[in-house]
Amino acid sequence: MWHKEYNISDLKAMNRDGGMAEVIGLQITAIDNVTLTGTMPVDHRTKQPFGILHGGASCVLSESLGSIAAWMCIDPEKQRAVGLEINANHIRSVSEGTVTGICKPLHIGRRTHVWQTDIFTDAKKLVCTSRLTVAILDI
Repeated sequence: MWHKEYNISDLKAMNRDGGMAEVIGLQITAIDNVTLTGTMPVDHRTKQPFGILHGGASCVLSESLGSIAAWMCIDPEKQRAVGLEINANHIRSVSEGTVTGICKPLHIGRRTHVWQTDIFTDAKKLVCTSRLTVAILDI
């Protein structure tokens, strides 16, 4: 499914530019044939004023994983992957620890991709499920 073979080190290098993924502490932790997995701490960077994980932080985790996964499926010298729409259902709150997002494709077309990311607590309880639609543009 991926355009070429990627490893976690390749993807970590993408987060060293001071961008949003670095700010929230996103760490890519696993790649297999159809999923991309990453973690994010639930801390002062990702909590809302009431001490629980901010829904926007969940969306950032989902969009980051989905955008990276879409990029991994295209030839980055010929195409670019950009987000079109994201939605998220916030199922449960979490106030500490780490959350893990598991991103998998629902549709990979020539011009659009749809990626689903499920976010879990350390205890494997579902926190959020999100769907990202990505446009594939020629450069």
